[in-house]
Amino acid sequence: MRGGARRGRAELDAVVVGAGPNGLAAAVTLARAGLSVRVYERSSQPGGGASTAELTLPGFRHDVCSAVHPMAFESRFFREFALPQRVEFVTPDVSFAHPLDGGAAAIAYRDLARTRDELGIDGRAYERLMRPLVERSTRVAGFTGAPLLRIPEHPMTAARFGLRALEQGSPLWNLRFRGDGAPAMLTGVAAHTILAQPSLAGAGAGLALTAYAHARGWPIPVGGSQAIADALVDDLRAHGGELVLDSEITALDQLPAATATLLDVTPDALVRLAGRAMPDRYARALRRFRYGDGVAKVDFALREPVPWTNAEVRRAGTVHLGGTRAEVAHAENSVHRGRLPERPYVLVSQPSLFDAQRAPQGAHTLWTYTHVPAGSSADRAEAVIAQIERFAPGFRDTILAVSSRTARDVERHDPNYPGGDIAAGSPDLWQMVRRPVLSLDPWRTPIPGVYLASASVSPGPGVTGMPGWFAALSALRHEFGTTAHPDLSPGA
Repeated sequence: MRGGARRGRAELDAVVVGAGPNGLAAAVTLARAGLSVRVYERSSQPGGGASTAELTLPGFRHDVCSAVHPMAFESRFFREFALPQRVEFVTPDVSFAHPLDGGAAAIAYRDLARTRDELGIDGRAYERLMRPLVERSTRVAGFTGAPLLRIPEHPMTAARFGLRALEQGSPLWNLRFRGDGAPAMLTGVAAHTILAQPSLAGAGAGLALTAYAHARGWPIPVGGSQAIADALVDDLRAHGGELVLDSEITALDQLPAATATLLDVTPDALVRLAGRAMPDRYARALRRFRYGDGVAKVDFALREPVPWTNAEVRRAGTVHLGGTRAEVAHAENSVHRGRLPERPYVLVSQPSLFDAQRAPQGAHTLWTYTHVPAGSSADRAEAVIAQIERFAPGFRDTILAVSSRTARDVERHDPNYPGGDIAAGSPDLWQMVRRPVLSLDPWRTPIPGVYLASASVSPGPGVTGMPGWFAALSALRHEFGTTAHPDLSPGA
């Protein structure tokens, strides 16, 4: 299993660059296969997009990037890793809420029937759209969490999903609805993708995330997203792996000799790391990979909870702000055209409502981001505050401290987010097919023993661990001669 002649010259079986969720997923998978593994991370803490820090005031713990984790229970990697047995999660009864002007709100309860009943005029239409996907959420996660070039294991579920994505990703998206609540709610989720609205890829991602919201909910890790990274690191070390922090790798020849090298980096970074070792044709293909628009992130320390006008919104783990479907689409399409919308779409979470570890007693943390054109240097704190005030008058008076980061700041913190693109590459439909190149094995590069293991490679963005897991399985096949999937369960 262990690599023949090449391994005889290697110091390690595998090295991994980047200790984000995908790099750690790759490292854990390889270590579980009995290989010697070392991970290098430029930061002083592991986690990347799943890290937690005091960004505002002492005692206020904020998630640096991801905060709520719809894929924690649905990702195949996390299911095999048994993440809920290793990390404590709280799953709110209200998965997400979408306030509207005048105190109204569309509420996505975990209970689909209750959601239907409270959506009023569009409740039945919403249920007909979502129920076939909710009842098959794990199958939905199976084919949306795999390369699009592969034949789906459950083609009927894929067909149902595809027809709904065609509807909600086209100008026909309002045909089944008569009111504002249900369509606004669906667009609020689709807008997570930072794509123009409507779009096929945005609709597909939105429908999948909404299905998970009604199936197993959108869980929040107790203590912060760092708990997910820490669980992966603990397992890596328990199986002989190493983690080296504060170690930035700028060229592949800095790394120790290894049979397999897995890189949790963007395609542009891969070209720079490889230098002359990269074949010209492959380098040109990677340079054609397109990055999307960015995020500006604003975190708050609050003296009390957000005073949402609608009381049910106060129970939500996630809140989408932006008004009606048309308003959200206008804001997102403005960003897509390179403009800053006056009334932006804002994604909000107040994890301290569900996790007392996030803030001093009686106080709260608030996590928000809004979308901006790629590479924007605009500070969007005031725009975010104004949009929250629109649906929660008096919010400004609850603020103790603010931490605001522009899209450029987001990239400086994590180079895997070029221009603030937290998807590490535009997740439009064509780039989800060729991510980052058109291949049945996109993780394997033409450089012997080198694999791409980041969100820039299929199946794409989100805290899922799937790109890293697929990259590790590819390396196991090609470098170590095994097709077996290592047992990732806690007792193994």
